[in-house]
Amino acid sequence: MNTFRSFDLNESILRKLDEQNILEPTPIQSLAIAEILAGNDLMAEAQTGTGKTLAFLIPMFQRFDPAATEIQGLILAPTRELAIQITEEAKKLAEDTEIQILAIYGGQDIQKQLKRLKGSVSFVIATPGRLLDHLARQTIDLTHLKTLVLDEADQMLYIGFQNEIEIILKRTNPDKQLLCFSATLDSKVKKIAYKFMKNPLEIATKKETITLESIEQKVVTASDRWKQAALFQELEHTNPFLGIIFCRTKRRADALEGAMSLHRYSCNKLHGSMTQAARQRVMKGFREARYQYLIATDVAARGLDISGVSHIYNYDIPETPESYIHRIGRTGRMGEEGCAITFVAPRDERLLAEIEKEIQMKIPRSDYQPSGESKERHHKKPVQKKKDSKRIKKKRS
Repeated sequence: MNTFRSFDLNESILRKLDEQNILEPTPIQSLAIAEILAGNDLMAEAQTGTGKTLAFLIPMFQRFDPAATEIQGLILAPTRELAIQITEEAKKLAEDTEIQILAIYGGQDIQKQLKRLKGSVSFVIATPGRLLDHLARQTIDLTHLKTLVLDEADQMLYIGFQNEIEIILKRTNPDKQLLCFSATLDSKVKKIAYKFMKNPLEIATKKETITLESIEQKVVTASDRWKQAALFQELEHTNPFLGIIFCRTKRRADALEGAMSLHRYSCNKLHGSMTQAARQRVMKGFREARYQYLIATDVAARGLDISGVSHIYNYDIPETPESYIHRIGRTGRMGEEGCAITFVAPRDERLLAEIEKEIQMKIPRSDYQPSGESKERHHKKPVQKKKDSKRIKKKRS
């Protein structure tokens, strides 16, 4: 059996992995760890849920110099949630060591960050915006890095962080090791990687690890008029322990959360317009299973790693195959089984065809058939509205 001992890691790291029952490297870990330990720049294509966070954290911890007082490692992530997740993983490896870890992202008290930066910090895990703030204030020094990681690089570019990333990279020492982890190594990712990397190696894991082997996929066709009823019907039928429902926009997430609450579903929402404190409360409650469903937008849910999520519901079909893969990767993690249900209106057929082409399979589909209960539920409100309007007219007369 392939084990982490084959990488000649120090006993502290091996003990921490054993305590977490992490005994055998995943494919991306097997491919990446040895190359990173050898000091190579790396472009790694790996899907969500394949263990990529430890693929770069383990060699970073192995190369840590306890005598150094400068920041040795920097990890850039596109969202606060992913930065928090990476920080939690890093702190597990840092227990009982001299390694000091600092997460830097918007929504925190910046004075606390400034105070920490005046002390000894070994690794920084940051979102681009808040890190740029510290660079502008000259409160952080990134000129002694051993390793810099761009995590979810495709998503950082997708949401418009290219200029920020380039500014940050130019403010770091040129002799650092640069690692780029991405769900897709498309032309935009490669362009920025080759601009700053030295003879990078390119590795990739099979996408089927997530999309085909561990997740049952299903399409439900329903017009926009009946999509909400179709979702409710699937929720009643599947009744998961925990499920995530993806919406395309914050407005649609708000509307769906309101409708589900009216129908007494145990749910909460997560999107970018919420304060960081509110988002953390929502995430804590969902992790503790205080409610059954999390309604989320793509950006807000990036990097979510929650055990027990058995079902993903694409209330709005994702606009790219890559986004689809990221979404359904929230379930079926690390070999566990999962289910992904996507609701498709007639105008979404083109997007569905692109997804099926990318994952190289036709997803089984069924047509939503409104039950008597569903029809009654959706016809009650318009009838009531008419009665209310007549009542108002009588009062005015």
